[in-house]
Amino acid sequence: MKILFIGGTGTISTAISRLLLSQGHTLYLLNRGNRNVDLTGDLVTLTADINDEDTVSGLIRDLEFDTVADFIAFTPAQLERDYRLFGGKTRQFIYISSASAYQKPLSDFRITEGTPLANPYWEYSRNKIAGEEYLMRLYRESGFPITIVRPSHTYSERSVPLGVHGAAGSYSILKRMQEGKPVIIHGDGTSLWTLTHSSDFAKGFAGLVGNIHAIGEAVQITSDESLTWNQIYQIIADALGVALNAIHVSSEFLDACSPYDFRGSLLGDKANTVVFDNSKLKRLVPGFTATVRADQGIKKTVAYVLSHPECQREDPDFDAWCDQVVSAMDAAKRMIQGKG
Repeated sequence: MKILFIGGTGTISTAISRLLLSQGHTLYLLNRGNRNVDLTGDLVTLTADINDEDTVSGLIRDLEFDTVADFIAFTPAQLERDYRLFGGKTRQFIYISSASAYQKPLSDFRITEGTPLANPYWEYSRNKIAGEEYLMRLYRESGFPITIVRPSHTYSERSVPLGVHGAAGSYSILKRMQEGKPVIIHGDGTSLWTLTHSSDFAKGFAGLVGNIHAIGEAVQITSDESLTWNQIYQIIADALGVALNAIHVSSEFLDACSPYDFRGSLLGDKANTVVFDNSKLKRLVPGFTATVRADQGIKKTVAYVLSHPECQREDPDFDAWCDQVVSAMDAAKRMIQGKG
């Protein structure tokens, strides 16, 4: 098949690109070429900014595709641009939405594709919902062959999955653990969360590419494994070979006293228990199974980050903020105990 990815070198998409190339497909990557990824196979690079419609239109003028997937569309306006560019030029258009679009708290802890979409906490999620609605309208009114994919927390070898982190990513938390400093876990750490390794996500995604039964459908792709946040952080500490020094702080407090968007990422997502029912995916992609257990995947990710200096981005502002939160919690406890 001839497949075009808009983006194609991110946390989720790199593993998919590798898998599709290994299966013998022709893969076109349309991006600005800012990030080089070691990919081999029948690969065609189209270097352009997707927002430069005239340039992109010229690059694809004589091309048609079996599947086009946009990994970097976040608003309906960007999907309107995609429709102008690829309407009539592809047999399938895949939109990467987000499982954060599901309503929380949930009426049933088991999330299916039929779980209502609503997120008053996070504009990112509301934009994803609006994008889905726009594409479904195109499908119903003009037959535009769309497939909607909803990933949850998908991680790769480059970034350790966390609940509370700064703008620079996961390394600052690893460094705090190595130094014996407290790390913040939101809530009491007992809510369930689902982690999916990018290589497992790629298997589900590849099974939807060119799949006629996926046209007009929304499909979530996640692991079937759920862990508490306490377990996730303990796995990270074990991978580092250090004792876990955790401090539990309510998500509401973290949102109220931080410069980070914890209202969206915590209150609108990670503070809630999420367990996914992947029956629909398994009907569409027979034999799909997520095989990378969280402890196995996180151990490899920690080793990769520690052995690749480019992944070791320090974040002094986030580190200082963590220290402030820890000090505030200690001071509040001493005051209540009459020791302040």
